[in-house]
Parts: sequence; C-alpha cells; structure tokens
Amino acid sequence: MIFYDFEVFKYNWLVVLVDTDAKEETVIVDDRDKMTDFYNEHKYDIWVGYNSRHYDQYILKTILCGLNPKECNDHIIVKGGEGWQFSKLLRDFPLKNYDVMPNPPVGLKTLEGFLGSNIKETDVDFNIDRKLTDSEIAQTIEYCRHDVEQTIEVFLERKSEFEAQFNLVKLFDLPLNMIGYTEARITAQILGCQKTDFNDEYEYYFLPCIELKKYKYVMDWFENAVKDNTKEMNERFLKSKSNRDDASDPFWFKLSFYKRKLETTVAGIPHTFGFGGLHGATAKPIHTKGLILHVDVGSYYPSMLLAWGLVTRASTNDNYKLVYDTRMKLKHEGKKKEQAPYKKLLNALSGAMKDETNPAYDPRNNNIMCINGQLMLLDLIEHLEVVPGFQLIQSNTDGLIIQIPDTDEAFYQVDDICFDWEKRCSTKICSILLELDTIAEIYQKDVNNYLWIDANGKVERKGAYVKQLSRIDNDLPILNTALVNFMVDHVPVERTINSCDDVIQFQKVVKLSDKYKWVEHERLDGNNEEYTYKSYRVFASKDPNDGRLLKCGGSRGKPEKFANTPDHCFILNDSVNGCTVPDTLDRNWYIELAKKRLKDFGL
Repeated sequence: MIFYDFEVFKYNWLVVLVDTDAKEETVIVDDRDKMTDFYNEHKYDIWVGYNSRHYDQYILKTILCGLNPKECNDHIIVKGGEGWQFSKLLRDFPLKNYDVMPNPPVGLKTLEGFLGSNIKETDVDFNIDRKLTDSEIAQTIEYCRHDVEQTIEVFLERKSEFEAQFNLVKLFDLPLNMIGYTEARITAQILGCQKTDFNDEYEYYFLPCIELKKYKYVMDWFENAVKDNTKEMNERFLKSKSNRDDASDPFWFKLSFYKRKLETTVAGIPHTFGFGGLHGATAKPIHTKGLILHVDVGSYYPSMLLAWGLVTRASTNDNYKLVYDTRMKLKHEGKKKEQAPYKKLLNALSGAMKDETNPAYDPRNNNIMCINGQLMLLDLIEHLEVVPGFQLIQSNTDGLIIQIPDTDEAFYQVDDICFDWEKRCSTKICSILLELDTIAEIYQKDVNNYLWIDANGKVERKGAYVKQLSRIDNDLPILNTALVNFMVDHVPVERTINSCDDVIQFQKVVKLSDKYKWVEHERLDGNNEEYTYKSYRVFASKDPNDGRLLKCGGSRGKPEKFANTPDHCFILNDSVNGCTVPDTLDRNWYIELAKKRLKDFGL
C-alpha cells in the first residue's frame, strides 16, 4: 500500500508517499519525472489517502499529465468542481485509490485531535504569491509527513471498513480500482444495474399485509401526499404572486414533497412520520425497570425489498438475494466478521435507490419500502395495544421498545401477536422476522439517545451523550464515561471525573469553519491571543485570566463563542497522549456538565 498526501502552492507542489510494504518514505518536490517514475513503479498498488477520492488523486494525475496542479487545486477547492471534470487527460492514468475519510465527512485535523496528536498547522501560507524558500519547503514536508502518518493511524482504526470493502471487490471479482468506489456504487455494479428513468417516483402503493384501523389515517396521509403537496405548492406561489412556474417545477415539488411530515400521537406518545423513517418517543425522559422488550425487525429493509419484489428495477441479476442468503447463513453461524461485506452491500442499496447519479436509482421502489416499512411497524403497535398494561417506550425505523406486565400471559400474548405479524408481512420469497430481546433497565432521553441493560447485563448505548467512543470519535470522553458509570453501576459522576488523571479524557475538539477568519483566546487582562489555525483542543480552566475561545470575522460582525466550550479555557494543540491532567484543569466544569446531561435523561 502507498499512503500519500499532496500540498499545492502557486509555484510549488510536494508529496509525501509511504510504502508500508517496503517500509520506505519518498518525498517529491516539483519533480514530475520522479513522480512519473514512482507512479509507474507502484501503479498496481493500492494508494490510500484522506479525502483522496475528491482531491489528491486528481492532483497526482494532473502532474502526470504535465498540467498545472495549482489550476486543478483551484478548480476543486476554489470553484467547487469535481476533480474528474478538470481534464479528460486524467483518464489516461488509472489509480487504485482508497479514501479513509469517514462518511459523513470529518476533517483530518479533527480526527488528529481525537487521537490526541499534535494538531498545530503549518505557518506557510497556501496562498503565497512566490516560490517557497528552502525552510518553508522543509516545514511543509514535516506538516505533510505528519498528515500521512495520521492517515495511517486513521486507516488502522477503520481497518475493518477497508477489509469489508476489499472483500466485496474480491468476492464478486470486480476490478481492483473499485476499491475506491463508494459502497453504493459497488452495490450497483454487483447488481448489474443499468441506469433507467422510470418516471414514476410518486406512484407508490401500499402492501396488502397491512391491517390498520385505529391508525389508518396515517396511511391516508401518505396516500394523499402528492395531491396535498400539489395543492399547497399552488397556493403558496399564488399567494406570493410569483411569476415563476415554480409550482409545477419538478425540483421545487420534490424539495417540498420530501420535507412533509405528519406529527401525531400513537399509543400515547408523540410520533413523526415522513419519507425518511419513523420516530416516536415519550415526550419526557424515561427511566424504568421491569419486563421491557426490544422488538427488532431483523435486516428490515433488505428483507422487505426481497419479500415484496422491491429490489431496484435497474438490477439485471439475482445477486441481491444471493448476498442476502449468504449473509443470513453467516449470521446464524455467528460469523460476524465474515458477514460484514454482505451486510454493507445490502444496506447500501437503500441510499443508492435515491441517488440520481447512481445506476441503481429507483425512487419509487425506495418510497414503497420506506412508507410501508413505517406502516407495518404502526400495524404492529396497533395490534400490540390490545395487551393489558402495554406501554410503548419508543419507535424507530426498524423496531420498537415496549414494556408489558411481568407475567407469562402478557409475554405469550405479545409473542402471538408478533408471530401473526411475521406471517402477514413475510412472503414465500423472504421472511420478515422479529427478534425479542429482554431489557432489564432503560434510560432514555429521546429516540436517538438511550442506554439499556439487557437481562444478561450487556449494555446497549446510543446517542452523543452515552455512545461508546473510539480513538477517532473522542470528544469530551470523560462525560460519556461518567454518565455510563452512573447509569450502570450508580457511581457518582464526581468520583469518575475526580479520579481520572488522563488529560485526553477531558478534551473538547473544535474546528473553525470557513465562515470565520480567525480565532481569539480571550484574556481577562485584555491581552487576547489571536490564531488562524482551523482546529483547537480545548479544556476547562481554573485560571481566572483564561477566557472564552471566540470565532471572529464572521458575517455577524462580532465574536462568537465556540459551542459547548467553557467560559474559561486553555488550549493544548500539541500531542496530549500520555499526558496527565494539569493543575489548571477545572474538573468542576465537567462535573456540572455531566449533571446537566443526567438531568436531560430525567435523573
């Protein structure tokens, strides 16, 4: 593998390349011939970069073509163009490029901050209007080398993602250059999709398995959505006396249509229905024990696509069912790692069917899947409501959490209703099955933030406040630890926070967006410190002279405090790995914030 990163200036360019097989580093500065020789020697290797899918690979190809990399840089960065649009000549240089940037995108400096690494940036201005000096080139090489090293670190943290992607390419004998494609693109390739315009996006229908009475009005809302949206669009533009034909324009119609939501009460709790999924949770936080069941639909969307013939109509083979059957077999055998690439492919199809640029594009079938998926769960809720003492805790896109009396009678009644639902919703082609997991205790802030402990003591965590963090998702980790310790083992947050002496556990990483020009660290003696770095690692401070961290030069014209940062803080942008907590750290700020978050959970 070749890990690489380019830096481009008006009159200079350079690249740092690390061959992990040979354990060799190569640095090239303004030398196209040397770059060409390196490419020819390694063009059959996999090249790994950060945001290289959109940037670095095109800088490389531009240099190989003999074109100006600064012009390609500006085409991508300044004009917002796609790299492949820069020149047709770039096609002459194929590259097996793999991009380690997560989706949704996160900047490398942010991940470096999470890793505890040095996040100081080069002092060399990328817009400098002259050739770089030797010292500036040396400094830029060090900066670039650091980013390559950190790209390797991120790759190792996300190695399972690469392995799943690589296995998909290998399993279906795809060209190795597809290692750099998105999962949705690979899925379309495996399914043999041929781009087709079906022109029936809003002609969705309802599946015959659905039996709604009490909540049939929700189905009626979906049924009337096209008509209602048309009426509202006409009224809106008539009222505004617009001369444009926006009311019938497909773009504006679609934009308005997919924003539609129905907010209603189901089983006593607020619900939101729409064209993205189902969400319902108690209006107030909840903490409860007893017989709580997680009613989860196994592989819901993939099962539904197969059972009801909703796999994209652009597909030309039966590979989706082959992948599904293989994944289910491996799942039942407990082979979690082996099933990963198959699971990724199955789940990627849903997004691909809504992507106009993807050969798998089939928005009607996606709508049928999404709408009926919600209605089928609503059907299940309606039938479960007959169970005496039934209480719905939350609904989400692929399952429910419910509480029932702790009796055999109540459990068997729920089990019978679930079995009947499975029979109605399944077909001869594919079964849609429910899994009932017993929860002993649950803490819920809302549908997206909860923690539960199952009957065997295993902890399930979801949401920013309590989720399991990792080395590349490591923001205020001490707070998550404190909340989980309190909920699971009833450890006071003060004990968790006061007993931790690892400074990285207290970090808050923030990034200056392009909407602002500089950062000021407020000093109460009036000697504010000014920075132009993009990323900052912030800690609460007991020093009264340490003030707020402010974003400056924005459209509002006045400084603004970074969200969720202390009013008194200090900055550590050097590496903090292995560093202990300094005396200036204000532990009380973290204790008070932990208590506030517990209050959000109703505790």
